[in-house]
Amino acid sequence: NWTQRQKQIALVLDLAERAGREVALVTTAPSALKGTIEAPPVLPASAMRERAAALAPKSWPVDRRGALEVLGRLQLAGADIWWIADGVEDGASEDFGKRLAAMGALTVVLDAPGAHARMLAPPSSEASGLVARVWRAHAAGPETVLVRGMAEDGRVIVREPVRFEADATEAEAKLALPAELRNRIVRLDIEGEASAGAVVLIDERWRRRPVGLAVLRAGERDLPLLGDLYYLERALSATSEVRPAALDALLAQSISTILLPDTGALSEADGKALDVWVKAGGVLVRFAGPRIVQGAGDELLPAALRRGGRTLGGAMSWGEPARLQAFAPASPFAGLAIPPDVEVTRQVLAQPSPDLDAKTWARLGDGTPLVTGAKHGNGWLVLFHVTANPEWSTLAYSGLFVEMLQRLVAMGAGVGGDDSMAPLPPLEVLDGFGRSQQPNAGVRPIAGKDFATTPPGPETPPGLYGTAAARRALNLSAGLGKPMPMAEAPSGARQLTLGAESELDLMPWLLTAALLLLLVDLAVSLAMRGVLTPSLRGERDQYLRGERDPLQRGGLDNAEPGAAAAPNEPTAASAGARAGRLGAAALLFGLAQTAGVLGARSQARAQSEDPTAAALQALTQTRLAYVRTGHAETDRASRSGLQGLRRILHDRTAVELGDAADIDANTDELSFYPVIYWPVTRAQGNLSPQTAQKLYAYIRNGGMVLFDTQDQQVSGLNLGESAEGGGRALQRLLGRLNLSPLVPVPADHVLTRAFYLLADFPGRWTGGRVWVEDKSVAAGEAVSSVIVGAHDWAAAWAMDDQGRPQYPAVPGGEKQRESAYRFGVNVVMYALTGNYKLDQVHMRFILERLDR
Repeated sequence: NWTQRQKQIALVLDLAERAGREVALVTTAPSALKGTIEAPPVLPASAMRERAAALAPKSWPVDRRGALEVLGRLQLAGADIWWIADGVEDGASEDFGKRLAAMGALTVVLDAPGAHARMLAPPSSEASGLVARVWRAHAAGPETVLVRGMAEDGRVIVREPVRFEADATEAEAKLALPAELRNRIVRLDIEGEASAGAVVLIDERWRRRPVGLAVLRAGERDLPLLGDLYYLERALSATSEVRPAALDALLAQSISTILLPDTGALSEADGKALDVWVKAGGVLVRFAGPRIVQGAGDELLPAALRRGGRTLGGAMSWGEPARLQAFAPASPFAGLAIPPDVEVTRQVLAQPSPDLDAKTWARLGDGTPLVTGAKHGNGWLVLFHVTANPEWSTLAYSGLFVEMLQRLVAMGAGVGGDDSMAPLPPLEVLDGFGRSQQPNAGVRPIAGKDFATTPPGPETPPGLYGTAAARRALNLSAGLGKPMPMAEAPSGARQLTLGAESELDLMPWLLTAALLLLLVDLAVSLAMRGVLTPSLRGERDQYLRGERDPLQRGGLDNAEPGAAAAPNEPTAASAGARAGRLGAAALLFGLAQTAGVLGARSQARAQSEDPTAAALQALTQTRLAYVRTGHAETDRASRSGLQGLRRILHDRTAVELGDAADIDANTDELSFYPVIYWPVTRAQGNLSPQTAQKLYAYIRNGGMVLFDTQDQQVSGLNLGESAEGGGRALQRLLGRLNLSPLVPVPADHVLTRAFYLLADFPGRWTGGRVWVEDKSVAAGEAVSSVIVGAHDWAAAWAMDDQGRPQYPAVPGGEKQRESAYRFGVNVVMYALTGNYKLDQVHMRFILERLDR
C-alpha cells in the first residue's frame, strides 16, 4: 500500500503548508548508507515535498527504538505527530506510541482491515514438492491469495491458491511439481503483494541437491552396466548434482545425502565420521551386497541384519522371484507406481524386532523388508536390502528406482551450513518492493559460518549470496517470524484508516456559488433598469422564434439619419437597452466559460461518472480503451500498458492519442474507441444478449477488439474442444458472437507490415500463436476486426511515469519488449488505416496505368 502511504504524507504536508508550519519527516527503517536512522532536517512543508516523494520502503525491519532517539533530539514538545504505521508488532510499538503521545497530539494511521501486508514464510521441503506458507497479522475474514513459483528467466512455473479461513492467520498450500520443474524455481512470491516480505528466494536447499557417491576403494574400477556407481549416478544425474569421491572428501563438503554401495563393515574412523555427519542432519543411503552379507553390517544401519542373506528362484532357492507390495501411506515412497516387471532374486534379511515394522519403507510380496529406514539424530539411515546394480534385482533397471532415490534425496536438509570463514559475496539483493537488483557498494559479504544467524539489515539486505555455483538465500521472513498485530494506539490518540480520510476540495463549489450570486445580482440589476419589461420580452421571443431579424430597422446600425421612430417601434433608448441585453448575454457567456474553467478540477474528477463528458472527450480525442475486469492487478496493467503504447505512438508516429479509457462493455458506449483491449481472465462469464449485440455491432462497423488471455506462460492459447484456462474463458466470451472463423495470422497479413515489418507478435510472453478473423470467407473490406492471443501485451507495454518498464519480458528481455512495442504500433495503425498498406502493393501497376 505504498501509494496510499505517499498520499497520506502529501495530505499532512498540505495541512502543514496551509498552517505555515515546518515539518520533520522521520523514517523508522535504518538508512542504507549509514545503517542507522538519520536525524531529519526541519523544513517548510513546501520544501519537504521533494524529500517525501523520494522515499521508498526498505527490505529490512524497522527500528522504532532508534527512531525514538532521533525524535528525542528534535525537541518536539507540542507538535502535531502523524504516525503512519504498518500494523505489525516489533516488540516496541506500545512504548513507541506512548512516547509519541507524550510529545504532542498523536494521530495513528493504520491500514484498513484486510489490507495489511501478507508475509511468505520459507517453504518446507517434502518428497512430493514444496509446501508454501503464508502469514498475515490480522484474521480479517476468509481470503485467498496466489503463490507463484518463478524460474530464473521470469517464467511462472506454478501458481497455487492459498486460502485463509475466517479466523486464521496462517495458511499453506502444496506446490506439487516434478523434480525437473521444482529444481527450476528460484523465487516464490505472493502475486500482487509488492513487498520484500512477500518474496522467498530459493537456493540449493530447496532446489537441486548435491549428492555424494562414496568410493571407498580408490583402485577399484566401476564397470559400465555392472557397477553400483554406474546405476546410482545415472538415476540421480538428471535432478541432482552427483559428486563421486572418497568418503573423507565427501564429508569435508557441504553434502546433504551420501549413497554408500556395498561396503561390508565400515572402518572405525569412517564409522565415527559418518555417525557425526548423519546426526547433524545428513541422509545416508546404503545398499546390500556380498560384503554386507558376510559382515552382517555395523551400527550405521536402520535395522540389524541376518548373516547369509536369502536367494529367491532357482533349484536351490526358497521360491520364485519376489515382487513388491504397494507402499504404505506412511512410507516416503507412498504413491509411487510399482512396475510389474520389477523382480527380486536375492536380498539381505533383517533380524526380527518389535520396531522393524515401523522401520520398513518397502516390502516384498511375502512381507520381508526391501528398504528400511530409521531416524539417527537429526538425520536418516536408509538401507536397500538389494544391490544398487541388477545383480540381485531388476529394480536398478526401472524408473521406480529413480523415483525412490529422488524421494530420499529430497529428505535431506539441503546444502549444510558452511563453517568456514570464507566470505559469501552478494550476487543480487531485494529492494523494499521485492524486486531483484544489483547490490550497491554498501552491501558486505557474509562469512559462511555466520550466514544462518545473520539478520537482514542495511549492510546485509535480503538476497542471494555466494557464487553462481553455490548460492545461499537470505530471506526477510526467515528472520522475522510470524507477524503479530501491533498494540493498540495509546489512549487519547486519534486513529484513522489509511486511504479512508481525504480532504474535500471546496474551491469549485464556492466559486460556483459565487457565480450564481453574481448572476442573481445581475438579473436584479437588469430588472430594476426596466430591461426585462413585458414588451421587450415579446420582442425577445420574436427574435428567438426567428420572426424578427435582430438587426432590422429600429436598431442603431440600420437607422437612417434623421428618420423618426415609427409608432410601436423601438426607440434609440430601447436600442441601447437591446445593446445592453446583448452585452449582458456576452457577460453571462463569459462567466459561464469562467465557471467551466474554474470547475475543471471537479469536472475531471466526475468525468468517469458523467457519460456526456466521456462522450465529448472521446469525440474530441482519439483514445484507446480497455475493458475493466474487476481484478485490480489486471486492470492496473491494462491501463499502464495502453498509456505506455500511447507514449510509443507519440514518439514514433504521427498518431496523437488521448489518455486510455477504462470501460464496462455492458454499460458504456463502445463506438467512441477505434481499438479496445480486452484482457480475458479465467473468471470471464458469458456475454448477455444485449452486450453481445452491442459488441457485434461495434466490430461490424469498423471497431477492433484485441482479446488477450495473458496465460501463454502457463498453458498457451488453445481454441479447440480441449481448451482450458484462458481458451475456455474466451470461448464463453465469444460464444454469442457470429464471427468469421479464427485462423493464425498469415505470413502476408497486413498486420505484419502495417508500420513495422514483423515475423512474430510477442508480449510479456512469447511462443504462441496469434489469431485473426479469416477474411477469405467474409464480406467487406477484408479487415480483421478481432485479434486474439495469450501474450499479455499490456504488461509488455506498461510503463511508469518515468517511462520505465513495469513487468519483465520473458524469456527475450528488452529485445522481446521492443517487438511487443512494434506489434502494438502495427495494431493501432491497422485499426486506423485499414488495408492501405496492402493497397500499396498495387502502387507500381497504378503508376504504370497513369503513365500510359
